[in-house]
Amino acid sequence: MKNWAGNLDYSAASVVRPESVEELAVLVGSASARGARVKALGSRHCFNDVADTDGVQVVLDRLPGPVEVDARRRVARVGGGLTYGELGTALEREGWALHNMASLPHISVAGAVQTGTHGSGISSPALASAVKAVELVRASGDVERLDEGDGEFAGSVVGLGALGIVTALELAIEPSYQVRQQVFENLPWETVLADYDGVAGDGYSVSLFTDYAGDAVPQVWRKVRADAAEAGRAVDRSSDFHGAVPATRPRHPLPGMSAENCTQQLGVPGPWLDRLPHFRHEFTPSAGEELQTEYLLPRRYAAEALAAVRRLAGELAPLLFVSEVRTVAADELWLSPAYRQDSIALHFTWRPQQAQVEALLPELEAALAPFGARPHWGKLFAVPSAEFRALYPRFEEFRDLVAKRDPEGTFRNAYLDRVLGA
Repeated sequence: MKNWAGNLDYSAASVVRPESVEELAVLVGSASARGARVKALGSRHCFNDVADTDGVQVVLDRLPGPVEVDARRRVARVGGGLTYGELGTALEREGWALHNMASLPHISVAGAVQTGTHGSGISSPALASAVKAVELVRASGDVERLDEGDGEFAGSVVGLGALGIVTALELAIEPSYQVRQQVFENLPWETVLADYDGVAGDGYSVSLFTDYAGDAVPQVWRKVRADAAEAGRAVDRSSDFHGAVPATRPRHPLPGMSAENCTQQLGVPGPWLDRLPHFRHEFTPSAGEELQTEYLLPRRYAAEALAAVRRLAGELAPLLFVSEVRTVAADELWLSPAYRQDSIALHFTWRPQQAQVEALLPELEAALAPFGARPHWGKLFAVPSAEFRALYPRFEEFRDLVAKRDPEGTFRNAYLDRVLGA
């Protein structure tokens, strides 16, 4: 079995699909008792071995769990195996929404939360910030629930699968809303570097797509909420966006690619779940033929960091399909790459040349190191364990939490050994 990109062969001795939480709890407890390792596998959209194991691979797609909306508390209970596309469809039917979505709605909710995945928006924190409660199976086989405010909650939501297998989450929801999406072309780099916050904050979500070469950013994807509360604050940019001109036809982030699997553009209003992602849920994304890396760093360093990456444009070009530049608001989750910092996120979509990409990463990371860049946990990076202590103020507390909750290493794997230290 391979991951989504096809660059990783999973090494599990067996794969199981439990049909109840009780069955999963027995499976985990039994494996732990005999010294075997267990790991949950989501939608396989990680580009590294964060979800790999040499023991039992658990897939949660058969766990029961319809979306349960509590309108009074404004939360929705969601099964761990559900994807964001499935969740969004269920919420929209009942008139509810999430604050944000990732660019790809095909990823699983639990997997995205555990790895700190995010969407885009200068005032929108990562997907995990919506979590109000998490239910998980511990290494002992016990089923536990942590609510926001509990002592271990902030250390467990983005948990890298190290603390248990997430079976359900409660997420904050809000009334459904409409979004308009428009693509602009050729935004001058001079404008971006002079006032990145002004550009990134001019919309509910703003993404730049670039190869860092030339004098202009080829594409800007701007998403604006169309509900009454937000529409009054959004400047009409239908004819111009800080010097960029509107695209006259739907666009794909990759030059020359068909836009048929992208969400509706050209300013046509539509439901949040059909505009916040870049790609449509009803289209299965192509597997493979790309690799991904991403770094989050304090937004106050945006201009300096972008200038540093632009200086590497000649070295990036042979390996890069495209890079997306986004914003993420700060949160309080210990291992969130946006922990206590309003962030700029630099996402790199690479050609499928892993050896060459991995050889380049140390140079790219060195260029971003002065700004405290934190890598996305589910993508390719070269940052060594020793550096995470400086990047994450609560890193040692997380390591202690892992030792407390999984003393025998039931959920450990090679990835966690590298990140946390053996």
